[in-house]
Amino acid sequence: MDCSFESRKRALKKECVVEPGLFSEALKRLKEFMTPFTEQLSRQQQCDHATKVVSGLCSDLERKNAESIAYHFGMNRKQIQHFLGESDWDDKPFRKELACQIATELGQDDGVLAFDPSAFPKSGKQSVGVARQWCGRLGKVDNCQVGVYLGYVSGKGHALVDGDLYLPKEWTKDKARMKKAGIPPQQQKYRTRHQMCLDLLDEHGECLPHQWITGDDELGRPIEFRRELQRREERYLLAVPCNTKFIDRQSEQSEQPETDRRAARRAVRVDKWTAEQSDDVWQCVDVRDGEKGPLVIELLKRRVETGHRSQSETKEETLVVIRYRDRDDGIAKQDYYMSNASITTTHEEFGRVSKAAHRVEECFDRGKGEAGMADYEVRNWLGWQHHQTCRCWQVGS
Repeated sequence: MDCSFESRKRALKKECVVEPGLFSEALKRLKEFMTPFTEQLSRQQQCDHATKVVSGLCSDLERKNAESIAYHFGMNRKQIQHFLGESDWDDKPFRKELACQIATELGQDDGVLAFDPSAFPKSGKQSVGVARQWCGRLGKVDNCQVGVYLGYVSGKGHALVDGDLYLPKEWTKDKARMKKAGIPPQQQKYRTRHQMCLDLLDEHGECLPHQWITGDDELGRPIEFRRELQRREERYLLAVPCNTKFIDRQSEQSEQPETDRRAARRAVRVDKWTAEQSDDVWQCVDVRDGEKGPLVIELLKRRVETGHRSQSETKEETLVVIRYRDRDDGIAKQDYYMSNASITTTHEEFGRVSKAAHRVEECFDRGKGEAGMADYEVRNWLGWQHHQTCRCWQVGS
């Protein structure tokens, strides 16, 4: 294994040594962390319940739902259930406060805003927003709720900032169903996941210092979304599907002007174009240290033209293809991205930003595995929002 990695690994292990008495101060630190949030609650009982909920999320409880947390503190379960599912505290100021804290603690000028949907499998039809839709956790279309989340990634760390529940069209067309689930009137209009991302950007973009926006191929697929980020003067690196088409202007120059229809016929799929590239166009990039050693990828970039088949105007973008080999089976895997960044952007910078989404996935893994992010047992809109706010406190901290 790489010697420099081994020396960095030894240094990291030293930083992980737990000093005596560290955990004895944990509750004090938790109270200090919670103070800016609980000060905004109108009643002392709400402050106490908020602190107990977050304490329960930080505990070693197997199931971190309202009932288990209440019993953990010797309380009647209805007290915590009412606080999360029915109590009339507004969680929007808390989410803004969390974003400000993340900006203060983790903010860097070259930070990355990473958007990512995450699904929660559910049975039945009563839970707000539940429908048959793609569930990444199960790897198939199934009954689930989907939240759209904003994460922040910098050299100092990464955290979940905010999230909102996606309401499928079958919900927004059913007024009685929305009323029963307690969805506020201002939230009843249908919004695509892309519009939800833009709303989260409007909410927190100014607060969080950043140079990049990234997201998976569901977000990068519509060219209109990429154009909207361009209009907002945001720099993006968005994953796109393998069947995305473009014209490689660098390798073929047309001598005569052509119509959009003729240009569209010459467009090539990104996966087929990549398969034709020679090995000497790829550049190795050491992105960061991983659990099994340095994370090394191969990357190529090319200036291309997109938008011939859409209603959006034709524009040039930078295609970025990342190839990496699985350590276990050695099989090469590829990810495809489009960016409005200059072709002069370094391979190292593209590599750094491309892996930001993986950091947000770590937040989900931690949230669902350690903080009970998917353990909620509420059906209404208010309960879902309150649960997610409390879990963002825990995962964000």
